[in-house]
Amino acid sequence: MEYLLWVIVALVAYGLMAPLTSVVTTDVPPAVALFLSTTIFLCLTAVVLVTTSTGRPADATTPSAGIVYVAGLFLSTGILAYYQALEDGPVSVVVPIYGLFIVGSSIIGIAVLGEELTATRVAGIVVAAIAIYLAAGGAE
Repeated sequence: MEYLLWVIVALVAYGLMAPLTSVVTTDVPPAVALFLSTTIFLCLTAVVLVTTSTGRPADATTPSAGIVYVAGLFLSTGILAYYQALEDGPVSVVVPIYGLFIVGSSIIGIAVLGEELTATRVAGIVVAAIAIYLAAGGAE
């Protein structure tokens, strides 16, 4: 259950990122904000790789690395769009809509990766979609 501590740290840290980004992008263009925050991310990741001895140069050339590169393109596109949305729109609407990635990823996991589809998962996906719709303002 060590993952619960990590997910709570992620929840708090990521939860603070959107409001801070929304505030800063009133003065700094979204692409610049993303570049600066990504620089911090890369430096911190490099420290983790070195201190845990988990980074090997050979990992960058494995067949699976190609999938990582494609995922990186999707991540970059998504985060650039997210930063732009945070500059243009209210955090209370942008973040819940962005949160629909949870629903989309769950559906892809089931449809493409062969994860088990249960009544509980279907209900969770539906309730998550409804919650995001309501949190983003619904039909005001």
